Amino acid sequence: MSHYTKRKNINRGYMKLEVWQKSIELLKLIHSLVDPKKSNFKMTAQIMDSAQSVSSNIAEGYCRRHLNEYIQYCYIALGSLGETLTRSIGFKEINAITDNNFEAIDTLHYEVENKLLGLIKSLEEKRDKKEWDDRIREPESGYSSNTP
Repeated sequence: MSHYTKRKNINRGYMKLEVWQKSIELLKLIHSLVDPKKSNFKMTAQIMDSAQSVSSNIAEGYCRRHLNEYIQYCYIALGSLGETLTRSIGFKEINAITDNNFEAIDTLHYEVENKLLGLIKSLEEKRDKKEWDDRIREPESGYSSNTP
């Protein structure tokens, strides 16, 4: 978590999730490979928005602290992943990215997708077994408040 910010608290725990970290890597990869000169501004903005939406929805669901909302936002992130892959395929088909660049995106995308599916499955199992408590119970040790 310290890689992203020096400030830590219970609400920022999503940064510990490997799926969130990998979704940030996917955003960075797409940003580095998509050349706005080879497509129009709108197409570039849309693929960036869909890629950014993955990590954003994982974080928002986590921070809402309610299991059903968390699951819902994970499904929204899954939808954004589908959009990101579809846009990547489109970029490849119009030769805005190379086959090798698409392969790099597809490989990381597949990893994020499977991790997200695993997270959803785990959360749904907790819901079904009633093993989730919406209250914040994580020990606060290791977190600093760092309030101004």
